[in-house]
Amino acid sequence: MTSSADSNKSPAFSESEKSALLTLLTDEDPEVYHSIHDTILGRGPAAAEWMREHILDDDPCLRRRANAIVDHFDQLAADNEFLKFCLNKSDKIDVEHGAWLLAKTNYSKINIDAYSAMLDNYVSELKDRIDFGAPANRILGTINFYLYSFLGYCGDMENYYDPQNSYLNRVIDRQKGNPISMSAIYIFVARRLHLPVVGIGMPQHFICRFQTSREQIYIDPFQKGRLMTKGDCHKMLLQSGQDINDDFLAPVSPRRMLLRMCSNLQHAYSTQDQPEDARRMQRYIIALSK
Repeated sequence: MTSSADSNKSPAFSESEKSALLTLLTDEDPEVYHSIHDTILGRGPAAAEWMREHILDDDPCLRRRANAIVDHFDQLAADNEFLKFCLNKSDKIDVEHGAWLLAKTNYSKINIDAYSAMLDNYVSELKDRIDFGAPANRILGTINFYLYSFLGYCGDMENYYDPQNSYLNRVIDRQKGNPISMSAIYIFVARRLHLPVVGIGMPQHFICRFQTSREQIYIDPFQKGRLMTKGDCHKMLLQSGQDINDDFLAPVSPRRMLLRMCSNLQHAYSTQDQPEDARRMQRYIIALSK
């Protein structure tokens, strides 16, 4: 996917051109269709606004092909928006906003506000369930029961490298994900509850940590919110062939968390032989690494 900056300068189609192109766009000959499809794409994003008028057309063929063109430009716009976000050099970027922008690069039509409202609804229900004066393990236990027993969230162990596990909209739709996306859901819920939960990027796993001046509890959202001690985390490091190093248990910055999400997706796409999407993730990784 390439930038559309230059194509914005292309002249608009005349009404007579539009009429002819619409007729040819539904031609049964694949060569004719692909030629017209490429001609429309060549005029840049302005063509998407014209095509948007036909995505609900009565002709199913025109409807399908107009949607394909609109989707192309919507994903191009989402790609450019997220890349611009990644190039922001601040380390205090909003990781939740970034995660939604990342999701839009693959699911351009998602309603971010609607998904954010779903997380808000989780929190609204949790506020009625949590005793905020209780010990931390009880507060976290209530969150865990709600997310994993009531809502049914779980780590996707069967299809670990499925790219859907890295996109927050699909994680919410399916109630399953990989360690970092499950941790992201946990963090975004905890942040709305004003709880001190942060992400911990271990070398081969991603978990969360709840910490106050009196308590420190590690949480594994991929394992249904399993509560752990620092010693448990040290055992995990040893079992994965790592040395015990407290740097591995330090909170990750929002930027590093997004970088890891993109790295997971790059690996997933490479594993599934989707080189174009893998290259797209590589661009984000380079931008986030600057």
